[in-house]
Amino acid sequence: MASSAQETALRRSESFLSELASHADALFHGRFYEQYAAICYRKQPERQAVEVLVVTSRESGRWIIPKGWPMKGKKPHEVAAIEAFEEAGVGGKVKKKAFGYFTYLKQLTDGNDVPCVVAVHLLEVAQVFQDFPERGQRRSEWVSFVEAASRVREPELKGLLLAAERKILKSRGKNRST
Repeated sequence: MASSAQETALRRSESFLSELASHADALFHGRFYEQYAAICYRKQPERQAVEVLVVTSRESGRWIIPKGWPMKGKKPHEVAAIEAFEEAGVGGKVKKKAFGYFTYLKQLTDGNDVPCVVAVHLLEVAQVFQDFPERGQRRSEWVSFVEAASRVREPELKGLLLAAERKILKSRGKNRST
């Protein structure tokens, strides 16, 4: 039997998918906007565990990962690292190559929804700052990857979070055996 948290997560995904379906014409014929994001994680050596940072969006308060629009003169992984600092107050080593992609509908200030493709980069957190640009505008929490996947709405992002945990734990095992 599914837990109440699983049922809530499933309802959120189903709601998102039906919302996405109502924008099918824009998804298949319109312009896609590009964004860059970071899956910010930290290793917990004492517990053989890895945690991921989730933040709330400023507008709706839903759980997301730090992400933002392209910046002139900045590479995608640099934008992901900048957004991680601005939105969550973390810094660390970001992978240059995108780990994966997800799509979602971004509501613009004019009220229109536009489809976005988000390139996601892994960022191993080395520093947590007390002072950062969007402090007080969002909530942030360190949670398990499973918990993070249950909180976000976007099915593709759920899958990326779970795949990221597997990749991080697998590479961690390789580092220990050498």
